Amino acid sequence: MRLRNIPGSREAIAASEYVVHEDVMREKKGRWSEVFGNDHPLYLEIGMGKGRFITELARLCPDRNYVGIEKYSSVLLRALEKRGENAQLTNLLFLRMEAEELTDVFGEGEVAGIYLNFSDPWPKDRHAKRRLPSREFLARYDRVLAPEGCVEFKTDNRALFEFALAEAEAAGWTVRQCTFDLHHDAQMMRGNIMTEYEERFSSQGNPICKVVLSRRHGEGRSA
Repeated sequence: MRLRNIPGSREAIAASEYVVHEDVMREKKGRWSEVFGNDHPLYLEIGMGKGRFITELARLCPDRNYVGIEKYSSVLLRALEKRGENAQLTNLLFLRMEAEELTDVFGEGEVAGIYLNFSDPWPKDRHAKRRLPSREFLARYDRVLAPEGCVEFKTDNRALFEFALAEAEAAGWTVRQCTFDLHHDAQMMRGNIMTEYEERFSSQGNPICKVVLSRRHGEGRSA
């Protein structure tokens, strides 16, 4: 469930020093090191929600740069509130944009890793292309990811997870790690950071699924 519209959210986002706005983000395609002022590897969370996951990652990994992407202003506003509580972080910025625009904003091979957490399942078949682990989106990730880059996907939606696995196979991606019950998988739980959704769903007894995907060795990027 998405937050209702919050009056003033767009204005607050426009005024925030933690948001990279459209004119700058498109100009810096392929040059995000200039935005952060260093050459640290760049990681994205697409559909970051209220920002708990990526804010904690940025705190734990100061030698990496992070960009959180969210299209809903009212949700991004909540992430900005968390960001404001962690003003000491210099390695975390946000974008308000549609995920479909990914290749317009990031250059080929510029991204070290991508996180997808509890993405919208878009349950109707006609909306399959909008699902973030679909082959259409995998093609976009393929263009911006570095050669050894990975996509990490977590969800409590079993149907969406099975769809993601089928799409990865069809698109020629390799499953590096996979579990249908993350919180009972000691190896994959190492270093796990819970999102708000993950905490809620797991407390209700819902198993959390997770997969780590990479491109097959020796295969080129999608055209």
